[in-house]
Amino acid sequence: MSQSVRTRPEGSGQALSEAYDTALLDLDGVVYAGGHAIVHAVESLATARAGGMHLAYVTNNALRTPDTVAAHLTELGIPTSAGDVITSAQAVARLISEQVPAGARVLVIGGEGLRVALRERGLEPVESADDDPAAVVQGYGGPELPWGRFAEASYAVARGVPWFASNTDLTIPSGRGIAPGNGAAVEVVRIATGAEPQVAGKPLPPMHRETILRTGAERPLVVGDRLDTDIEGAFNGDVDSLLVLTGVTDGAQLLAAPPQHRPTYVDADLRGLLTGQPEIVADGGGFRCGGWMATAGAERLELDGDGEGLDGLRALCAAAWTAAGEGVCELEAGKALARLGV
Repeated sequence: MSQSVRTRPEGSGQALSEAYDTALLDLDGVVYAGGHAIVHAVESLATARAGGMHLAYVTNNALRTPDTVAAHLTELGIPTSAGDVITSAQAVARLISEQVPAGARVLVIGGEGLRVALRERGLEPVESADDDPAAVVQGYGGPELPWGRFAEASYAVARGVPWFASNTDLTIPSGRGIAPGNGAAVEVVRIATGAEPQVAGKPLPPMHRETILRTGAERPLVVGDRLDTDIEGAFNGDVDSLLVLTGVTDGAQLLAAPPQHRPTYVDADLRGLLTGQPEIVADGGGFRCGGWMATAGAERLELDGDGEGLDGLRALCAAAWTAAGEGVCELEAGKALARLGV
């Protein structure tokens, strides 16, 4: 993929599961939501796997171990081994191991996923700032993480101990709604100390490096539902991406995406892995996809025609991103999107 500014989603004459050797799949909002498999996910992934595509599951959540994630996916009907799961805990543990002596102590503010990842890299998890840690690592520890853990981190960081974070996602989805994520917890220590952590998770390069090292992917496709983690992570790794509309991103956010948040492909759900992608063709002053024609007017995006709603959205992306160039499209899009039902 070129790092030139993307002005439209790409087409593909091949099914994406044939064009790419490995799918790097986000979990929440892509494969499952609220603990339950998203519609079409189980059968789509089974078909892609049967056709020879390697499936890897990439998550910023550092709480659960790869074994736990794999067991959950297997229970949902998606046979998975721990080796198919890559977490931000693993990425940050590697980052720490490259900067501290072998066997060093690391103060852990988080859950079991961090402890397992640190031990995998030969590091010793400890619980107190008084344990002479060589580093502090912070990852999502679940809703029951005691407030005093942030104090332990702050004591060590204020003394100059290097500080690392698995990720800085401010929120995390739960069965009851949106909850504070690890980024919110990182802000607590940042406020107390004025320090800045080294961060490993999506969309930053250490996470992409971890996925490539663990999967050996040669033609990876990032599959996600979030523009600011999954799609930006693919952009930073200079690989292609598929945005699925089963999670947090809606049509208006997609049309307003800056260059680093523009996916290579857009589809409704994971069935998009099993098909080609339609071409978006420049036509006069607009863009045509399927039965739709999208143009950028002086104040709003215009859409004419009919057909598959996703084709209309793809055409609108081309009109919006071309008009925006390296910026953000601010043209009104509500009327055009209302016609599509996506």
